[in-house]
Order: sequence, then C-alpha cells, then structure tokens
Amino acid sequence: MTSKASSTAARGRRRATAEVKSGLRELSVHLTLLNRQVGGRLGLKEVDLDCLDLINAHGPLTPTALARQAGLHRATLTGVLDRLERAGWASRDRDPDDRRAVQVRALRDRNAELLGLFAGMNTSVDEICGDYENAELERFADFLHRTAEAGRKAADDLADK
Repeated sequence: MTSKASSTAARGRRRATAEVKSGLRELSVHLTLLNRQVGGRLGLKEVDLDCLDLINAHGPLTPTALARQAGLHRATLTGVLDRLERAGWASRDRDPDDRRAVQVRALRDRNAELLGLFAGMNTSVDEICGDYENAELERFADFLHRTAEAGRKAADDLADK
C-alpha cells in the first residue's frame, strides 16, 4: 500500500470511528430520554429504573453489591430501594443462607407493564435487526457488549479516583 493510500485509509478509519462514537452518544441520549418517559409513567426516578434493571439482570443482589454496580452510595440506594418496594417492583428479603444478610430481588408481577412501555423501542429494534444477517448481528452484539464493558470500566476507574 502506498503512503498516500495508507493515509487515506487512516483518515477513513478515523472518520468511521468518530461516526460510531457519535452514534453511541446519540443512542445514549435517546435511551436516557426514553427511560425518563418510562420512569415518569411509572412514578419512578431514572436511577430507580437503572437499579431495577440491574436487579432484573443480576439479582438477587445484596444492597452493597447493587450499590457498587449502580455506582451509588449505600445511603442513596436505601432511598431507591424504598421507592421500588413501595411501588411493588422489588423486595428486600433475608438471605436463606445467612439470616443477617439481605437480598434484593425483583418482583415480576409488574413486568408486563414495564415491557409494554418499552414495546415501541423493542419492536423498532426487531425491525432493524431484520435488515441484517445473523453473522452481522453477532458482530453487533459483540461490539455492544465490549463497548458496555468499556463503559463499566471507565465508570469504575472514575469512581476509584
């Protein structure tokens, strides 16, 4: 490859990478706005929804583990859990293996309500995915998982400073 072709390829790569980063920022903004709308409909704060999502994905969790994953102070998490319990989304139960420990678990009774509020986005994503081959979707999924992990690590690094 010539020096000029190499330089052109490098510029193209930088431009494409910048477009990916721009797309991720735009996606982040719009998902935040969607979560704000969903939270408003449910009477929950955005942080409550974030914690509920973590509990659904990784629970049951101890309050300490949830606070760590959510990047929240334990006192702040207490307020979040109080709101989630009052609204019927989560419960704090004694750990069956350690009576002194508490586990936070999601209550699934209202999941249909939550899924209904996200139905428009889920339908749109299904339609978008229909435009791609399985191998492409697998690459997108890998990219998104690796990018999410990079975001988690960056947040952890900032929290440690």
